[in-house]
Amino acid sequence: MTLDHYTLLGRSGLRVSPISLGTMTFGTEWGWGADEAAARQLFDLYVDAGGNFIDTADLYTEGTSEQWVGRFTAARGLRERLVIATKYSYNAQPGNPNAGGNHRKNLLRALEGSLRRLGTDYIDLYYLHTWDRMTPADEVMRAMDDAVRAGKIRYVGLSDVPAWYAGRAQTLADWRGFEPVAAMQLEYSMIERNAEHEFADLATSLGMGLVAWSPLGMGVLSGKYRPSQGAQHPTDVTGSGRLQTVGDKPPPGFDKLSARNFAIVAELEAVARLANRPMAQVALNWLYQKRGVASIIVGATKAAQLEESLGALDFTLAPELVDRLDAASEPPHPFPYYMFADAHQARIHGQVEVAAQPPNHARSQRVPAPQPTAK
Repeated sequence: MTLDHYTLLGRSGLRVSPISLGTMTFGTEWGWGADEAAARQLFDLYVDAGGNFIDTADLYTEGTSEQWVGRFTAARGLRERLVIATKYSYNAQPGNPNAGGNHRKNLLRALEGSLRRLGTDYIDLYYLHTWDRMTPADEVMRAMDDAVRAGKIRYVGLSDVPAWYAGRAQTLADWRGFEPVAAMQLEYSMIERNAEHEFADLATSLGMGLVAWSPLGMGVLSGKYRPSQGAQHPTDVTGSGRLQTVGDKPPPGFDKLSARNFAIVAELEAVARLANRPMAQVALNWLYQKRGVASIIVGATKAAQLEESLGALDFTLAPELVDRLDAASEPPHPFPYYMFADAHQARIHGQVEVAAQPPNHARSQRVPAPQPTAK
């Protein structure tokens, strides 16, 4: 599968590329990332390969990411071809509590700002960026639906929310006739598989396409970081990247340099050697086969990195190699998830194997690109 084949996003009819271009790297305001010329090169490389799914957010690189995405899109006249996704929730005005959060006031404020920076009059996919632990799901879904009816957004997404919240939001949409949630964006990779506990079932059962962010574990799965010779601590590594700027006590989400993760990387390296493919391609290929995954967000600062990622779906990883990676990266199963394993379930079903019926939307449908007809 290449980027000129598309995926239906959840149970919607929206066609998106299986690999999405992440633009958190567009801008240098955060001390890392690509300057405008390099970002333009990445953008051109992606769309020239057939990609149509661009991911950004209102506060990525202090707004520069949205501005550049809008500028690059307009320069090539691609607005109608591209599916542009952006997000709201984070606060850029310290001291103003209503300039952040999931509530209606901030949603409408942030939406207008994103439309202005992107230089467009509508956004294809608008995400709640991160749950604020306060705003009711019905307020969010009604405000999103109002924005859809006003023509300012086309589709609704949720990112980084609990599964129960997403389930409530989708149920409210079905019950009240609001625009449903088409996409669920979550961190998902070989070293972060907690999405499998509930979100894969949620997405496939309720018609949301999973969109995976950080599919290479912030570069760990590309082989960028290696334990130093004689390292006394997992963070003693060679290589260079943003994970080395967070210190010995990284914040949640940045704690990727661990002994467990380096053990997974070692198995990934061995499998990649057998598959005769780069580690990053194998990691992305493995992830795309997971249930419910509609698209994978890849970011880059260099063209060579993006070119490698764009080739990740051009081969089939052998089942025995998939099994090796599954085993090496198996996540812990805390309560109650260990009760859903085969051994426990056998006691429920009287030691008789019972095949579960697949959900109606077990996977987002793969849609081949139309072929030109002869004249």
